[in-house]
Amino acid sequence: MTRNVLVAAAALLVASTAAQAQLAPTNFDQAAYITCKEAHAMQPEPRKMLATYLADHAAAYRGVVIPDGEQGAKLALLVRGGCTLAPDAYLFTVIDRAILAEMSKLPKRK
Repeated sequence: MTRNVLVAAAALLVASTAAQAQLAPTNFDQAAYITCKEAHAMQPEPRKMLATYLADHAAAYRGVVIPDGEQGAKLALLVRGGCTLAPDAYLFTVIDRAILAEMSKLPKRK
């Protein structure tokens, strides 16, 4: 009997965590502490919105613009690689480090 209760409680916790991971955060304080693993568990559209939001924030802080095209794709690959190597890292940190690594090649903010 106790085992069934524990299994049910664990299932509810997993379902609750998965449901929370599907929603995009509503402010920067929430978004900054999403790990790569949690972002990966999100649906594609909220994940893209989150990554774009965080990238815009980091780029503004660094005084650069995230361009479309090849340079933007290169940044995306750096973020993807960083998240693959460190899934428990905060997505914002991985994005900021990718921007920092490519900052000399990015257009300056006007």
